[in-house]
Amino acid sequence: MAEQYDVIVLGSGPGGYVAAIRAAQLGLKTAIVERELLGGICLNWGCIPTKALLRSAEIYHYMQHAKDYGLAAQGISADLEAVVKRSRGVAKQLNAGVTHLMKKNKIAVHMGTGTLTGPTSLTVKGEKGEEKLTAKHIIVATGARARDLPFAKADGKRVWTYRHAMTPPEMPKKLLVIGSGAIGIEFASFYNDMGAEVTVVEMLDRIVPVEDKDVSVFLEKSLTKQGMTIMTGAGVEALEVSGSGIKARIKAKDGKVAESDFTHCIVAVGIVPNTEDIGLEKLVELDRGFIQIDDYGRTKAKGLWAIGDCVPGPWLAHKASHEGVTVAESIARELGNTDVHPHPLDRNNIPGCTYCHPQIASVGMTEAKAREAGYEVKVGTFPFIGNGKAIALGEAEGFTKTVFDAKTGELLGAHMVGAEVTEMIQGYVVGKTLETTEAELMNSIYPHPTISESMHESVLAAYGRVIHI
Repeated sequence: MAEQYDVIVLGSGPGGYVAAIRAAQLGLKTAIVERELLGGICLNWGCIPTKALLRSAEIYHYMQHAKDYGLAAQGISADLEAVVKRSRGVAKQLNAGVTHLMKKNKIAVHMGTGTLTGPTSLTVKGEKGEEKLTAKHIIVATGARARDLPFAKADGKRVWTYRHAMTPPEMPKKLLVIGSGAIGIEFASFYNDMGAEVTVVEMLDRIVPVEDKDVSVFLEKSLTKQGMTIMTGAGVEALEVSGSGIKARIKAKDGKVAESDFTHCIVAVGIVPNTEDIGLEKLVELDRGFIQIDDYGRTKAKGLWAIGDCVPGPWLAHKASHEGVTVAESIARELGNTDVHPHPLDRNNIPGCTYCHPQIASVGMTEAKAREAGYEVKVGTFPFIGNGKAIALGEAEGFTKTVFDAKTGELLGAHMVGAEVTEMIQGYVVGKTLETTEAELMNSIYPHPTISESMHESVLAAYGRVIHI
């Protein structure tokens, strides 16, 4: 007889395990099905361990520039194996933390590959053989994987995805990074700081193309200054892989094709949703493999929900977690809990963060998108060179930019590049969620000395009141 639950979550990434915890908090009998490691890609192979790698690279960078701070450091070197070991240790610690949270919240964990047999039933094939589970509601949170190039699949030796790049068999000497989204730029930044000769190829006309154009231009100049080769409007037409390296045929912006040699290549050209071969095809509507949902996470099959990287983007861990809470609360309400009031996801208020050096962070509309949408805008930009804390830290490279509706003062978007901006962007996220205008931001008191004062000055600049420039 099938084991029965109120909620089963298929996948335990930052969307899945958060959805399971919230469902359990609401008194629902909950189970989670995971085929690999609790915590999913983000915790084990993505968000967290990559930040551990980047932290090591950041410290190594500072050690190499000790004299800039009046310090002396000699015999500086990097041990890639030790750096990777630390990163894996961080992931292991957090995996254990999720395991503890499952026990704490009395969530049943079924390890194995789950396959839907209907909107509210599935089988799990694992070490225990085949289990049959049923639930009043099922949440699909199966995530996504890296997209391969059609002419060169990742082999883990010379051609890498992000997973290979996190546990490299050796330090690359000449690294080709194909794609300049968050994943590509973060690994380009890491390996550049660790001493590799890095080339980034982006088919669009600028790197980090989802960001505001001013951020893209600034970041390209910064990375080029750090020694990277950046090729925009370019494409890799072929890779010839051998035991000694890679020969890449690259078509440049001017249309000319040239061959270049590299020791390794990271492919970061997008993701593919993990939605095939799990019984979804006859149950839901798919678009390029992504499950189509409403604003609350419902699919067209009653009782079947979906969240995270297997549904339309942006494909971000914090967006998945937020969706997980919304879906869990929506299910609880359908099951009779009138004390919860789920709200739909507002895609305009989802922040984006990229942890390269310098960092970039944003929320809301870019200046161009706001103008395209018909807004008359007021825009303010404040450079970090005018910020005392940034100068004291030796991090005067960067700026904060804010975009307002000129008619109402509504904050439409905020865009930042520089030190610690991924920590500061939440101030703007809260402001947008509260539907703030320039008046509240101007009248707020920002602590001194902090880099966050650049946020205040940017708002002032949009209205001709900037102080320190």
